[in-house]
Amino acid sequence: MSTLKGACIIGQSGGPSSVINCSAYGVIKTALEDPNITKVYGAYHGIKGVLGGQLMIMDEEDPAELERMLYTPSSALGSCRYKIADPDDDETDYKRILEVFQQYNVRYFFYNGGNDSMDTCEKISRYMAKVGYECRVIGVPKTIDNDLMGTDHCPGFGSAAKYIATTFMEVLRDAHVYDTGMICVVECMGRNAGWLTAASALAGLHHEGPDLIYLPESDFEMDKFVADVSGRFSKTGDCIVAVSEGIHYADGTFVADAKTSENDGFGHAQLGGLASMLASILKEKTGAKVRGIELSLLQRCAAHLASGTDIQEAFQAGKAAVEAALAGHTGKMVGFECDRSNGGYVCNTKLVDLNKVANFEKKYPKMWINAEGNHVTQGFIDYCLPLIQGETGMVKVNGLPRFAQFRREFVK
Repeated sequence: MSTLKGACIIGQSGGPSSVINCSAYGVIKTALEDPNITKVYGAYHGIKGVLGGQLMIMDEEDPAELERMLYTPSSALGSCRYKIADPDDDETDYKRILEVFQQYNVRYFFYNGGNDSMDTCEKISRYMAKVGYECRVIGVPKTIDNDLMGTDHCPGFGSAAKYIATTFMEVLRDAHVYDTGMICVVECMGRNAGWLTAASALAGLHHEGPDLIYLPESDFEMDKFVADVSGRFSKTGDCIVAVSEGIHYADGTFVADAKTSENDGFGHAQLGGLASMLASILKEKTGAKVRGIELSLLQRCAAHLASGTDIQEAFQAGKAAVEAALAGHTGKMVGFECDRSNGGYVCNTKLVDLNKVANFEKKYPKMWINAEGNHVTQGFIDYCLPLIQGETGMVKVNGLPRFAQFRREFVK
């Protein structure tokens, strides 16, 4: 493969995470250090920044601020939810992307995101090949939902899992402080996949996890749910329940009835209010004191509790993306393959074809749900536990986190 010299663009898309900037930093640092990459640009608000010609010049940022991306939550370059059409149906956006690539001699494009972001990557890669413009396109995985195909797990999931498990331990302590008893229903993110809600079970390693767990991979039955909770409450005087926002009835209808009037830009329903709704039903049925808690955005922005393993692997994913592109690969996503044999844990990167990732979802395995459909099995604990190990190296000033602060110099 011949050497390809030119600029690169790194963009971020979709919902952020505690470590998405670690992956972006892996791309930026590796690209800045390679002589074949002549300029490093950050797309401001993802692909919309490319379309609008809003490119941050990462070469001009303070290296110390760039390094702080390792411990800075959310998307430092800005994110978006913008679905581009298939290039076979409408080339409008692609012609503009090509125009920008040609204007700045962009030969490397990296997109950091989840399912829909990989779809964007795949389409851009396909279009560039169609028009004969050599640009190597690599997807960098990100999603706290852990639902990307082709990879053992996703950067962002481990930190969210650690936050969820820790929060359940803290909530349980708070809920058990009085002698009157309480039922707590805690809602976790997860529209179609139950990985995040399942992570609450990790708190059970210290006997402080939820009594019941309900995931989208099992059809929900309200009568059985009320009976499960009532039975536990009658026996112990307390009950902590973890529910995924996407739990649904057998006909596919979401239990959460509080949908917003709009979708998220990719046609996905925005869910919410499930915990409060279930809490009201349980209060009516049991007469107990019931509290509904929605973790919401806190699951994906708690960088103060990020997993050290997640930080390291997220950076490695970005680094591997640049190395793959420089080696001549395109139309790929970086994935992880892991060995957990004999109680150990080894994680290596690999490349996956984008067309095997885009628009597919990796569901939580049903074999890791108990027979009653209201908890998880040891198999999931063994899978997930290595992902939450290690601590963040976050620096604090005046007792508060010191996040990355960019100059935001844009191309003229």
